[in-house]
This record gives sequence, C-alpha cells and structure tokens, in this order.
Amino acid sequence: MIRILGIDPGLRFTGWGVVESDGNRLRHVADGVISTAAIADVPLRLKALDDGLAAILRQYAPAEAAVEETYVNRNASATLKLGYARGVALLAPARAGIEVFEYGAKTVKLSVVGTGNADKVQVGLMVRRLLPGAVQKRADAADALAVAICHAHHRASILLRRQSA
Repeated sequence: MIRILGIDPGLRFTGWGVVESDGNRLRHVADGVISTAAIADVPLRLKALDDGLAAILRQYAPAEAAVEETYVNRNASATLKLGYARGVALLAPARAGIEVFEYGAKTVKLSVVGTGNADKVQVGLMVRRLLPGAVQKRADAADALAVAICHAHHRASILLRRQSA
C-alpha cells in the first residue's frame, strides 16, 4: 500500500488530497484547500502555501506526490502567478524527500472520468464515486484527489518502465 498526495496548485486556492493505493483499490484519507489572502503580497502568499503543504506532509506522511501541470492562459500575469504556486507545490514534497510526479489536466481527466474534456463537475462526481467518503468542499480539493487517483493508476507503468530501462 502506498500513500499519495495530489496537489492542484493555485495562488489563491491550492487543493490537496491524500489517497492510499493498494493495487487497484483506492482509499480516501483526507482532502482540503490551502487558502491565501488575495490582498497579501505574493511572497507572503507563497510562504503560506509552503507552510500549509509542509504541515500536510508532516501530518499525512505520503510516500509520493503528484502535481497537476500548469496550463497557459491568455492572461500572462495570472499564468506567471500560477507558475509561482506550482513551483512551491513541486518544491515542498521534494524538500521533504518525496518523489514528485507531474500530470497534465487532460491526462488527469482521462484517468478519472474517461475523457480528457471533462468539466469540473464531472471530475468531482467521479472522484466521489471512486473515493467514498471524500467530501470536497471546493473543486480544488476534488481536482487534487483526481491528480492523486491519476498517479495511482499510472504508477505501476512508471515503475515497470524504470525497471526495464
């Protein structure tokens, strides 16, 4: 059995979710959202994000982490700020000695819903179906659990590729 932390990075709201994977079986452990004050300066928001992730890593002790890759949108400033949050999301588990994997949004949706064009409602519904007891108060937490589920589904093939290399 392996414990996986999924992270859906965002500067205002970063979703997180912890699942345990045992073969094809998944179990919900916890989920939530790290919120930062919209009026705070970016460095303080990044520190709050880092502190929040460090606390989650200590409390739940995942063996692996998975982070959703950033998509680029038309607003360059928003994309840059999302990149800052993603950098913290990648760094926090790596600093704790936890291997970090990255998945694109389409891969996550395809793994969880069966289509890469699923919307947030479909993702949330499927996460609740796959993980009974998961009560995500925000879509960010459902997205983070979806990232963790995606990694649970892909990790066996990743390990096989490594062994054959």
